[in-house]
Amino acid sequence: MDKQTLRTDLLEQRAGLSPEQICNSSRAIMECIRSLPRWKDANEALIYWPIKGEVDLRPLVTELWQRDCQVLLPRCHPGATGTMDLACATCEGDLTPGPFSIMEPDAERCPPKQDFCPDIALIPGVGFDRAGNRLGFGGGYYDRLLTTVNMQNTLIVGICYDFQLVETIPTEPWDKPMHAICTDKEIWRP
Repeated sequence: MDKQTLRTDLLEQRAGLSPEQICNSSRAIMECIRSLPRWKDANEALIYWPIKGEVDLRPLVTELWQRDCQVLLPRCHPGATGTMDLACATCEGDLTPGPFSIMEPDAERCPPKQDFCPDIALIPGVGFDRAGNRLGFGGGYYDRLLTTVNMQNTLIVGICYDFQLVETIPTEPWDKPMHAICTDKEIWRP
């Protein structure tokens, strides 16, 4: 199956989830994440704010803030397709809607962080395969970020519902595989 067909199929399935299914599955996925030693010891973590039925990890963001872990959130650059920076947010009040209506660190309150080196990165996706490959929305934002030198010692964890973990995703040479994938049923390590 080609990327666009697979993307459409998986997004349709995700759109069909009820709020209760999203809540229950997100809770199960957060328990999987909490079991990771790198999560427990993280001093700096990259995480995302959910959109369009993505796994909701917002309670984990609050946990990170409560334990004084630096919380990095992505911020897209308007007019520069495929590029984003990371900024440290210290509370929900630091967030504002970005160009794609995704909550991201306010540029006036949260400067871009240049010297980031997260212990763990929780990466959303439209789909993942058992080799660790990720299917996103097609803009290349995370592909560019995950190949930076700042991310070379980071545990990269794909986050998805069980049905989004498929057998095979077509890949490109620049795709960066995940080190682990957390679903509501398992932690998969390629």
